[in-house]
Amino acid sequence: MAAPILVTGGTGTLGRLVVPRLRDAGCDVRVLSRPSHNGAEGSKEGSQGIEVVTGDLATGEGIQAAVEGTEIIVHLAGTPKGDEVKARHLVRAASQAGTRHLVFISVVGADRIPVVSSVDRAMFGYFASKLAAEKTIADSGLPWTALRATQFHDGILMTVQQLARMPVIPVPAGWRFQPVDTGEVADRLVELALDAPAGLVPDLGGPRVYAMSALVRGYLQATGRHRPILPVRLPGNAARAFRAGANLAPDRAVGHRTWEDFLAARVSSPSGSTSST
Repeated sequence: MAAPILVTGGTGTLGRLVVPRLRDAGCDVRVLSRPSHNGAEGSKEGSQGIEVVTGDLATGEGIQAAVEGTEIIVHLAGTPKGDEVKARHLVRAASQAGTRHLVFISVVGADRIPVVSSVDRAMFGYFASKLAAEKTIADSGLPWTALRATQFHDGILMTVQQLARMPVIPVPAGWRFQPVDTGEVADRLVELALDAPAGLVPDLGGPRVYAMSALVRGYLQATGRHRPILPVRLPGNAARAFRAGANLAPDRAVGHRTWEDFLAARVSSPSGSTSST
């Protein structure tokens, strides 16, 4: 029997799409889940071919047991800060277990967004954390692959939904995004996981670049709302890099699903049935 593939973050936005794709490819999958609040430990069976194990990447507890018997790890678990700590605990366990391929999802701009000041860290610590995790994995001695993707449609939607609650919507002046479909990223990660380790592979970006104000207007139009938009110029070196497009990959606009397509499937005007706000 083939060794199962361990997926960290398997219940998250991206992981929920990666896991079934791995199953469709004929792989057994082990999903790492954080211990429940009642302290329950151990492993349990999910749907057929999916094993759920508990472990905490932030502390390293349970990670060695989670990686035992696996040869491929798809590391999707991520938070706004502390990714390098999680990567360090995972790498230590994977090295002892003899993992032959560690696949990591990162973000476009991780190497181009300077996170130096407290202002930078408050707004863009995620980029620095991802870059530090990349370095931890690259320096681990393990065979690895890392994919940097632009922001997901789902993440942009969460942001604009929150902004749309305000009577006047503040929008960072000059910021642009290149949102990509989460399913397309999941497809690419599965391809990479089942292929040979390749190091840092070409970025994956959505098909179009949008001003942040255009993303907000698209959401407002899709939901039948009207709000004034107020451009706000944010301080700091990281914000300046964002205005310069350091978070974009226009030469890697290989995704197909546009923001408009995504909105049409996920939200509607108040008279429709799919609007969530």
